[in-house]
Amino acid sequence: MIEVRGNDSRPDPDLLLAQVQARQAQAQRGRLTIFFGASAGVGKTYAMLESAQRRRAAGTDVVAGYVELHGRVETERLLEGLPQLPPLLIRLAGAGLAGAGLTGTGLADTERREFNLDAALARHPGLLLVDELAHTNISGGDPPPRHEKRWQDVQELLDAGIDVYTTVNVQHLESLSDIVAQITGVRQLETLPDSVFEQADEIKLVDLPPDDLLQRLREGRVYVAHQAERAMQNFFRKGNLIALRELALRKTADRVDQAMRDYRQEQAVRRAWAARERLLVAVGPDKQAERLVRAGKRAADRLDAEWLVVYVETPDLLRLSEAERNRRIAVLRLATSLGAEAITLGGSSVASELLEYARARNITRLIIGAPSRARWRRLLRPATTDQLLDIRRGFDVVVIGRDDVDDEAAGRTSGGAMGGSATGGSAVRGSAAGSSPGLAVAGDSDKRRWPRYALAIIATLAATGLCALLYRLFPRVGEANLVMIYLLTTALVAVYGGRRAAIVSAVLGVAAFDFAFVPPRFTFAVSDAQYLITFGIMLAVALIVGNLNASVRLQARVAAHRERRTALLYAMSRQLAMARSPAQMADIAIRHVSEVFASRVAVLFPDDQGRIMQPAADPREESYAQPDTGVAQWVFDHRKPAGLGTDTLSGAAGLYLPLAGAERVLGTLAVLPANPRRVTLPEQFRLLETFAAQLGLALERADFAVHAQAAEVRAEAEAIRNALLASISHDLRTPLATITGGAATLAGNLDALSAEERRGLATSVSEEAERVSERITTLLDLVRLETGAIQPRLDCYPLDEIVGSVLHRLERRLYRHRVRVEIPDALPLLRIDGRLIEQVLENLLDNAIKYTPPGTQIRISANAGRRQVEVSVEDDGPGLPASDPQILFEKFQRGAPEGAVGGIGLGLAICRTILTLHHGRVWAENRAPHGAAFRFTLPLPENATPLAAPAADAVTAP
Repeated sequence: MIEVRGNDSRPDPDLLLAQVQARQAQAQRGRLTIFFGASAGVGKTYAMLESAQRRRAAGTDVVAGYVELHGRVETERLLEGLPQLPPLLIRLAGAGLAGAGLTGTGLADTERREFNLDAALARHPGLLLVDELAHTNISGGDPPPRHEKRWQDVQELLDAGIDVYTTVNVQHLESLSDIVAQITGVRQLETLPDSVFEQADEIKLVDLPPDDLLQRLREGRVYVAHQAERAMQNFFRKGNLIALRELALRKTADRVDQAMRDYRQEQAVRRAWAARERLLVAVGPDKQAERLVRAGKRAADRLDAEWLVVYVETPDLLRLSEAERNRRIAVLRLATSLGAEAITLGGSSVASELLEYARARNITRLIIGAPSRARWRRLLRPATTDQLLDIRRGFDVVVIGRDDVDDEAAGRTSGGAMGGSATGGSAVRGSAAGSSPGLAVAGDSDKRRWPRYALAIIATLAATGLCALLYRLFPRVGEANLVMIYLLTTALVAVYGGRRAAIVSAVLGVAAFDFAFVPPRFTFAVSDAQYLITFGIMLAVALIVGNLNASVRLQARVAAHRERRTALLYAMSRQLAMARSPAQMADIAIRHVSEVFASRVAVLFPDDQGRIMQPAADPREESYAQPDTGVAQWVFDHRKPAGLGTDTLSGAAGLYLPLAGAERVLGTLAVLPANPRRVTLPEQFRLLETFAAQLGLALERADFAVHAQAAEVRAEAEAIRNALLASISHDLRTPLATITGGAATLAGNLDALSAEERRGLATSVSEEAERVSERITTLLDLVRLETGAIQPRLDCYPLDEIVGSVLHRLERRLYRHRVRVEIPDALPLLRIDGRLIEQVLENLLDNAIKYTPPGTQIRISANAGRRQVEVSVEDDGPGLPASDPQILFEKFQRGAPEGAVGGIGLGLAICRTILTLHHGRVWAENRAPHGAAFRFTLPLPENATPLAAPAADAVTAP
């Protein structure tokens, strides 16, 4: 895009560089061409294949990636001569077929075809045909498709530099899906994001009249006979087809219009092109504005055109009376209710602002009212209508005549710069002091004006005193220098006192200069007529300077107010982004909305049944303690604003807006303004809607986060449940089978078995039952530890006693290993729960027994540091897996494949939980040249002292 600034036709260099870079990126990307139609059967695929054959004849490498023929012979003929990619064959089990909704489609029950993306990328043709862009790929099969949607496959093809032809029906566009559902009664499940459609390089509309399409259906050229008959009775009714055709034509027209605007911007075309009608109605603060709005509505309906209502607020119009400001509000609300886009602009010249905005929006007709001022006054100060007629470029100006009612009303207006044509708003460009009562200049009371007049009088007297002093000290001081002092005084009074005070200062300055310094002095008589010229020029310059300064001052105040409002909006957005709970977000919104709109505010949330609840009383002054829950409920249910300034429940004291997210309404924002104009002006109402929209999106984000967290918890619980079931089913199957078999043998053949056999079976049953009990105890221990049911009972224990107790308990299982214990005698007592630490050591030794071969050594050692003791259990086995060793301490993790060793993968997880309760930690690492080491730390008590001196010799347990 090339931006032209002011009257300079040179392009902006930064934007020109961005345009060049965008073109370079586009050159490396494939072109997307969409064959677009109103419904199935209009001939999109046929047109796509015809175009592809022409490209092939021209020498392009064309490949058919995926084409749906639907049994149409004439379409199938067009595929002749085109190489086709092999489809991706996806195997589905019975459950997968049912889940995908693909049973009974005519193919093999366990095999389905999809577009083969990898084959297309490997083939890399010049042009690839991929039918049905909105298609949803099959999920749950083997191999699974890379993307969920076909348009995502096409995006990858385009990124690879492959041109693509594809097809889309209008009912598959996301933004039109609800309209199509209202028309046809069928909601489309497969939709395409509008952004994909808008990014297409070319849209080719394939159009067919409804009668011709219905004839094709009857002839069986779209569906088979029984399907065609059912289709004509439902989706393919003539009324539906007409409506869908209109949607397709309008969407294509919008696309062409956008292409035209893009071209104009790229080529820096300043003149409007009359390809599509756009009307701009310029309105002012007089009664003629309503007639202009209604005339604009009728013209827009006749031309089927977009239309805008624009109000330009100049410094002169900022001083409107209360009645005129209320009339302005009514005009803008009328325009909005009639479907216009209402815009408020701000500037010093109405004609210049309208002209610039008309060019920016590609306006073709500008409707404005006839001037209200007399012709001789328009010669001195041209009316806006006259200026537009003189300087219009590229659009027509339509002047609406005035009637007697308008003329009578005009005599009561302030004679704004438009002379019966200025505007009204929604998008704020510039600012409206009238929209913010704190900035309004009109209607100032005498109590506010007199101090400004006093400032003018005092400043003039001070200037006169200064001039008299200079005149006495420097008798030859020029009269021009004295005039400059009076002009400076008038400029300063304009800055601090406003326009009227500046006029008073200018008049008083001329009078004081004449009285005190023009001969004869101290009289108002003038001896030389040339002084009259000096007085006139001095007065004119003073009035001009004062007027300009006052205008600048007023505009600066308006700009400061706008900047403050924007800063508050940004601050609210930033704070909402950092908030996490709905209550925090509501507090942030109440604070900011109250400050911006000088209102009392409340955020109302629904209960579980969707009923709006009365908020709790808030002691803060700005809170809205008693909102009308009935109005709030209506707003929540209908997702529309209501209350003050709206067409619904307008008698309510406050304004209520829905806090709507992308999917649902999450609450209601209630606003009770101190001044109704704070929220009833269209631009103020739009700003309030922006605050409400931001709060709604923030609440929805928080709601999504809660649901996502709950889903994550559910997914984790499901994963744990599945792992638990898998582990238990494996580890309990063998012992339960042994117990069942042994018990059955004993019960059925007790007399036939010898005493030794009975003893062997009983021993086997007992051992396996103990094994099952051990597994269940492990599970229960972990649950109790993680839920806090078990808390460590700390006492002082020597570590060697803990180790000795564990070795004694595991003596039968350790008989095939050599155990080496290296614990210093000087090791201090440890403040621990002896039973829990014994379980840690037992689990680590049990782990070493399972994963190391018989005859290898297991080493237990301990080393004391300044603040903790490090205990190690090392073995000479095969070592740890190549992955991160710390994952072994997660639940249901094992160091060997499932079935290689016993256990359910909870022993190390229990160790970590116990040591965490003791403020220690545990980790695992490989030893060189082989073997594994599991180490854990325990904190030393304060002022710990060794039991005895130096380390004892190593002890080897049997």
